[in-house]
Amino acid sequence: MLLTITSTNPPATDLGYLLHKNPTRCQSFELPFGMAHVFYPEASDRRCTVAMLLEIDPVGLVRGEGRTLKEYVNDRPYAASSFLSVAISRVFGTAMRGRSTERPVLALTPLSLSAGISVQPCREGEVFLRRLFEPLGYSVQTEQHQLDEEFPEWGESRYFTVGLSGEVRLQDLLSHLYVLVPVLDDDKHYWVGDDEVDKLLERGGEWLAAHPEKEVIAERYLKHQRTLSNEALSRLIEEGDEGLAREEETLEEIITLGEQRIGAVAAALKNSGARRILDLGCGEGRLLGTLLQDRDFEEIVGVDVSVRSLKRARDRLRVDRLPPMQRSRLKLFQGSLLYRDRRLAGYDAAAVVEVIEHFDPPRLAAFERVLFGFARPGTVVLTTPNAEGNANFETLLDGEFRHRDHRFEWKREEFRAWCNGVAEKFGYGVRYLPVGREDEAVGPPTQMAVFERESPLRQREESS
Repeated sequence: MLLTITSTNPPATDLGYLLHKNPTRCQSFELPFGMAHVFYPEASDRRCTVAMLLEIDPVGLVRGEGRTLKEYVNDRPYAASSFLSVAISRVFGTAMRGRSTERPVLALTPLSLSAGISVQPCREGEVFLRRLFEPLGYSVQTEQHQLDEEFPEWGESRYFTVGLSGEVRLQDLLSHLYVLVPVLDDDKHYWVGDDEVDKLLERGGEWLAAHPEKEVIAERYLKHQRTLSNEALSRLIEEGDEGLAREEETLEEIITLGEQRIGAVAAALKNSGARRILDLGCGEGRLLGTLLQDRDFEEIVGVDVSVRSLKRARDRLRVDRLPPMQRSRLKLFQGSLLYRDRRLAGYDAAAVVEVIEHFDPPRLAAFERVLFGFARPGTVVLTTPNAEGNANFETLLDGEFRHRDHRFEWKREEFRAWCNGVAEKFGYGVRYLPVGREDEAVGPPTQMAVFERESPLRQREESS
């Protein structure tokens, strides 16, 4: 497998200083699974290209008795995979950490760089390749290879030649490749454990938290181990949300919207007659604290994907100091709202306060199935920002979201269309309530929907 990186920033040969590899020499590095050879096909002031050729020893990988032919004959020596990521880390590790004794300023400077991967597996096709790299600012060029050039009727393979170009720091380019190459391959040649979460977050840095495909990246990088991917996403959210949450709170502080929202949700839950409540996406536990004050709520469960948020909820509510009877009413556990979880079933009501706007729109269908199709509480109280109401926030620019992690903010008509569709699909009735001061022109700052599950008897009466 072959990786090339080209710089066109004069003097382009400074690339050698950044990589700590002399352009006039060919160097070889021994790896646990083969050899990595580094050389420069071209090196001038205007253009400099470094190439890393990775030779995999397929026999060495599967030494031992009882091996099948399939283990020897595969694409691992030729297609970019986690082997390439390990080679990047071992051979270009200093550059990936952004260190350069000769050119320290240049190491921190975005350069005109391009990268080429000779053979990159990607079963999902060109669109998925672009979804991973284009949000990072790259121009992406791809060429898909046929299964056999002599037999074009066999169709195209899952293998691509990939070219990336953009203004980027070398350390960022290497980190992007380190993480995303095995994500595209959707496999790893070694055991994936807890330490892989640390590697992902170390190499992902700030870019992964803002990436629209971060959930897919975490899931595939960690070999579809849900516990590990949930932990990674939780830690990403924790690190990024502290400042963002403060921004949103400051913005809404003008009209004390947060307190009004909690009060409106608590009142809706009280009016439903529910005794056992789920607070989905409970965050730091503001709603939980309000519900605990009402003894009519016999069981209150806070669920969040972020471990740190749950810890803050414990600290905020002083769980360890609560009287035994009150403490017995409260439970906190980590969980994702995008996957079925038996622990969510059987509750009277669920609150989903300012959560759905943090999902990518394609993920909403999974959320709908988990909450309304699988958990099926009798009542669901759900709030989300009203995009039209943003006009009343003086510090918010036109078209800007209230929170930088929001993937969308719906107008009233859009919100009702989604809620009506969910209610019809899963057998709920739905009504709408404003939260906050309602403006005649643009409506309230927060819109709230109260879903109530229709009884089978009522559904039969309406159908007849």
